[in-house]
Amino acid sequence: MRNYQIIIYGSYGYTGQLIVEECKAHNLTVLLSGRNALKLTLQSEQSGFPFETVDISDRNALITLLKKATLVIHCGGPFQFTAQQMAGACLEAGTHYTDITGEIPVFELLAGYDLQAKEKGICIMPGVGFDVVPSDCLALHLKNRLPDATHLQLAFAMSKGGLSRGTAKTMTEGLGYGGLIRKDGKLTSVTLGDHVLEIDFGPFKSKALCIPWGDVATAWRSTGIPNIEVYTGVPDKTIIAARLSRLINWLLRKRWVKNYLLKKIESRSTGPDQEKRASGRSYLWGKVYNENGDTFEARLETPSGYLLTAKTAVLIAAKIVSGNSKTGYYTPAQYFGEGLILEIENTKLS
Repeated sequence: MRNYQIIIYGSYGYTGQLIVEECKAHNLTVLLSGRNALKLTLQSEQSGFPFETVDISDRNALITLLKKATLVIHCGGPFQFTAQQMAGACLEAGTHYTDITGEIPVFELLAGYDLQAKEKGICIMPGVGFDVVPSDCLALHLKNRLPDATHLQLAFAMSKGGLSRGTAKTMTEGLGYGGLIRKDGKLTSVTLGDHVLEIDFGPFKSKALCIPWGDVATAWRSTGIPNIEVYTGVPDKTIIAARLSRLINWLLRKRWVKNYLLKKIESRSTGPDQEKRASGRSYLWGKVYNENGDTFEARLETPSGYLLTAKTAVLIAAKIVSGNSKTGYYTPAQYFGEGLILEIENTKLS
C-alpha cells in the first residue's frame, strides 16, 4: 500500500535536506531514506517525517521501500554509481523515478529505459534540479522560436554560492575525461579549454568555458537540435587551468587520485549557507541558429542553484503524484513544456 506520496532517498545530504524542507512547506507526505541510520534518525526528529534505513545495494529491501510511495526523488549521487539500481527497482515497484543528476552518462542510460517504463506505467525523469530544469526549459523556448534551428548554445553563471560536497564529488569523478558536445546528433569528445565564448548574461558579461553539462543529452531529446554546446561563465584563471589540465588527464583518471580528492572533499563544509542561497542568483543564456544564418537569443534569471533545485524537484514531484503522470522517459521540458521554470517565484525570462 502506498502510504506516502514521496520517498526522498539520500535525504540527509546537502541538497536532500533542502528538498525535505521544501516538501514540508508544501505539506507533502514523505518517507525519508538512505543508508545512514544515525543521520536519518536526527533528520526525522527535526522534520517530523518518518524514515527507513535501506542500502541501495539491497535490491529486495529497496523494492519493498519504493512500493510504499508513488514517487522517489533520488538524491544519492554520484548517480553513475546509483541511478541504475534505483531506476531498476522503481520499474519493479511501479514507482515514478526522479533524481537531481547532471551527469550525461546517467541521462543517456535512463533514456534507454523508456519502453520498460511505459510497460510498467511509470515516469522516469532524471535531472529535476538546476541540472537541467531551467536550461531545458530555455532550450525548448529557443527551439519554439526558431523551429528549424540546427545549432543550440547554452550557458550559465552564478552570482554567489559554491559547491555542495555531493556536486564536488560528481565533478571529481569526471576529471580527466575532457568535454562533450552534441555534434550531428552524436555525443562527441572535445578537448577542455578549446571552446570559449564571451557571453552577455544581462547584468554582466563573462568569458565562458564549454563543459560536459547534462543538456548535451537532455536538450537533444527536448528539441531535436543535433548540435549542442553548453558553457559556464568562469574567470580567466579557470580557462588557463582547464587547458593545463590536459597535460595530466592520464593522472586525473587514476582511481587513487580520485579517492584522494574525494577524501579532501569530505573535510569541507557541506555547501553554501542560507544567506548565500537566499541572495544568490543564477543566470542562463541561450542561442539557436539555422543553416540560413537566422538566430534567436534569450536569457533566464532564477534563484540560486541549490535553492532552485529544491523548488523544481518538489514542484515536479507534486505535479506527478497529483495524477499528472505520463509514462516513459522524459526530460522536464518535454513533459511540462517551456513554461515550467516560470512557475518558480523570482524567475525572469527575457
